[in-house]
Amino acid sequence: MSTDNTENIADEPSHLLDDLQGLLEKQTKLAQQGKIGDVELLSKQTGSVVERIAETGILELPEFENRRGQLQKLYEELCLTITAQEADITEKLRHVRKGKKTIRTYRSNT
Repeated sequence: MSTDNTENIADEPSHLLDDLQGLLEKQTKLAQQGKIGDVELLSKQTGSVVERIAETGILELPEFENRRGQLQKLYEELCLTITAQEADITEKLRHVRKGKKTIRTYRSNT
C-alpha cells in the first residue's frame, strides 16, 4: 500500500465532515428559497453521510470538537429555517382557506 492510499484512508473521515457541512449549507439555502422538496431529497444523501461519519466515530475525537460544534450550528440553522418556512406556508394556507370560505359564503348569499 502506498503512502497516498494511507493518507486517503486517514483523510476520508475528514472529507465526510466536509461533505456533511456542504450538504447542510445547501439544504439551508434551499429551505430559505422555499424549496422544501429539494431539501427532502438531499436529506437522504445527508443521512447516508451521517451514517458513515457515525461508523468512523470521528466526531467523538477531541480534535474534532470545534467541527462538531460547527456542524451542530448548521443543523440548528437548517431546523430553524425549515420551521420558519413551515410557519409561512401554514399562514398562507390559512389565508387561502379563509378566502375560499369567503367566496363560498358570498356565492351562497347571491
